[in-house]
Amino acid sequence: MRFRSPSLLPLFLLLASTAILAAAGYHLLKKIPLGGEGGWDYLTFDPGSGRLYISRATHVIVLDPATGKVVGDIPDTAGVHGIALAPELGRGFTSNGRANTVTIFDSKTLAVSGQVKTGQNPDAIVYDPVSQRVFAMDGRSSEATAIDAATGAVAGTVPLEGKPEFAVADGRARVYVNLEDKSQLLALDSRKLEVVARWPLAPCEQPSGLAIDREHRRLFAGCRNKLMAVVDADSGKVIATLPIGSGVDATGFDPILQYAYASNSDGTLTVIHEETPDKFAVVENVSTQRGARTMALDPATHQVYVVTADFGPPPPTPEQPGPRPAILPNTFVVLVFGR
Repeated sequence: MRFRSPSLLPLFLLLASTAILAAAGYHLLKKIPLGGEGGWDYLTFDPGSGRLYISRATHVIVLDPATGKVVGDIPDTAGVHGIALAPELGRGFTSNGRANTVTIFDSKTLAVSGQVKTGQNPDAIVYDPVSQRVFAMDGRSSEATAIDAATGAVAGTVPLEGKPEFAVADGRARVYVNLEDKSQLLALDSRKLEVVARWPLAPCEQPSGLAIDREHRRLFAGCRNKLMAVVDADSGKVIATLPIGSGVDATGFDPILQYAYASNSDGTLTVIHEETPDKFAVVENVSTQRGARTMALDPATHQVYVVTADFGPPPPTPEQPGPRPAILPNTFVVLVFGR
């Protein structure tokens, strides 16, 4: 009697499909060492120029991530947090937390054209194309400073009654902002300069990053209790919560892939798929590097940029629990992830 071995075809197909799925996932494409000293905060990618703006404590690095070359620098931005771009005006804006100012620069030449006084510690900054105003979220004075993007004049301030974190504009004269200390989400009318809605984000706690799916009217809030809250941009209803890594700072959304992202300081990038406007699922948690808590997205290539550095041990100060470890000089790096 002749025995036949079991067919290996099912096993082969399983291994092949697993390999395809692994290849389709996000993985590290390259590292771009930038070195230098000091901390960092938000990143902004400009689809028009392909430039990546990186806030770096006292200045903004402007990088061409395709070549890995630094193409410019915006100086004298003490305590810089965020960068906003007004493409139709050819202008960019930085929020300078220690200087209590916004710097205005030419987005082509990078030449600085002016400074605007804000409230205390401007953090997140966003451009609203409907009103053509830039909104700087003043973290310490709990307000938003609205600036006419064309003239640089302050158009007014909006009391927020809480500590603002990140903000997004929906293209319909609404600006949304997280209140970290209140675990709330606010909707601002960008033309009337007033708060028109205030929504609780429970079970989300200490929201930080905020991204938007403008087509389906969904907001993605990264929460420090390791959740992403998906919120209806019209009703304020929390539609879903999904698990993410710890120490989230930024979130993003890719309108083509229908992916939402959370960059977490524990060294993970959580990728969430919007299957329908009411159904969401975690696709993967990509290993990045410790401290890579802020991110930017290239919507054309679907590449995700995060930045971090190497850290030393925490300083010996037991009377202050949880001190931040020192950033080691010349270890600052941009990590590029793609599919």
